[in-house]
Amino acid sequence: MPPLPVITGLGFITSIGHDRSTVLRSLRELRHGFEAVEFFGNPSLPVKVAGTVKGFAFPSPNWRDWHWPAQFEVDRELLRGLAPHGVYAVCAMQQALADAGLTPADLAGGATGLFCASAGSPYLLGNFLDQMHATRGERGNPMGIVSSIAGTLNFNLAAHYKISGAVCGFVSACASSSHALGYAMDEIRLGRQSRMLVVGAEDLTAESIVSFSSLRALSGNPDPATASRPFDVKRDGFVGTGGAVVLVVEDAALARSRGAHLYAELTGWGQAGDGHSVAQSHPEGAGLREAMRRTLADARLNPADVDYVNAHATSTPAGDRSEALALQAVFTAAGAKPRISSTKALTGHGLSLAGAMEAAFCALAIDDGFIPGAAHLVEPDPVCAGLDLPRTSLNEAPRHALNNSSGFGGSNVCHLLRRPT
Repeated sequence: MPPLPVITGLGFITSIGHDRSTVLRSLRELRHGFEAVEFFGNPSLPVKVAGTVKGFAFPSPNWRDWHWPAQFEVDRELLRGLAPHGVYAVCAMQQALADAGLTPADLAGGATGLFCASAGSPYLLGNFLDQMHATRGERGNPMGIVSSIAGTLNFNLAAHYKISGAVCGFVSACASSSHALGYAMDEIRLGRQSRMLVVGAEDLTAESIVSFSSLRALSGNPDPATASRPFDVKRDGFVGTGGAVVLVVEDAALARSRGAHLYAELTGWGQAGDGHSVAQSHPEGAGLREAMRRTLADARLNPADVDYVNAHATSTPAGDRSEALALQAVFTAAGAKPRISSTKALTGHGLSLAGAMEAAFCALAIDDGFIPGAAHLVEPDPVCAGLDLPRTSLNEAPRHALNNSSGFGGSNVCHLLRRPT
């Protein structure tokens, strides 16, 4: 039998909490993390709400002006090369390692790898390029590149934690950290690594969020309580968020030998492309449908075995419709009826962060024995007919949970998590 990947540590910096217990309570009680915002100091912008990351502040591109909650320590030398989402990631990493019962010294020796996902920092990159243009190339921040481009997470975290195993960054838009987790599973199943750290993170800045307004992808609803409502007939776009989530994934034999707590087993994953559009999901959900089927096959499960699906559903009209049709094709057509919700109704859409964050939420649901409800859902879109969308969280312990992610270009990735056996 190949090694079995298991999740042994979780770290959270999210709009709904900065630690496991707070996030767990938010998911159970359907407490959202949205607040009114004003980007660029412009009240005329249609974007009025975001999933804010409380206690962190990045008022200028200069790291000396940055602030974060006092319980976290960020090394000064490390800070010079970080973007805002890098600060989130360092704080989440500290939590995840402590949760898994690991120290930084345990990461040395080549048996531990690091896979990361983010879009980089448009906030810092724009500033870096503006400075270069203003000085006609004669002056620039020496850390400007490593702090701002896609890859900044793996650059900084691998060097800081002295990780000499597999190190890589993934860029597939909103499927990025799901790809990171899937390939981390394979590193363990193939015996290449004994432990993988999977990191998803994104800035929460005007530069990271407002650009989606040009695509008409963002909600214009100014009410934090109703702006994000996946699958609802009145949904009008997603609500942006940032933050970081870190998962510690290990070979089950190693985890058990050191007495680690097992949140969930990772039993399968799959991916498929839509082959349809650079920015829109396939109207029938073709790629996501195939990714779910490949994931079930990898885990050797039938649709009826799945108890809970954390849907990608971002609260956009077209995207949610596409996913509903894919879910019906995989589950309803097979006579299966898993519980379905999208936790983006609480957190907002974390872009590259989303897949890792929601996989961690599935692990919490399995470990704590509950199913997060479909928050803010009042009137389901008729296209959801036949899908089980509970309005409240349920005290039901899922044995198998499926996590869906989709990104630009039609990248679709799914994971199956199982209660430890």
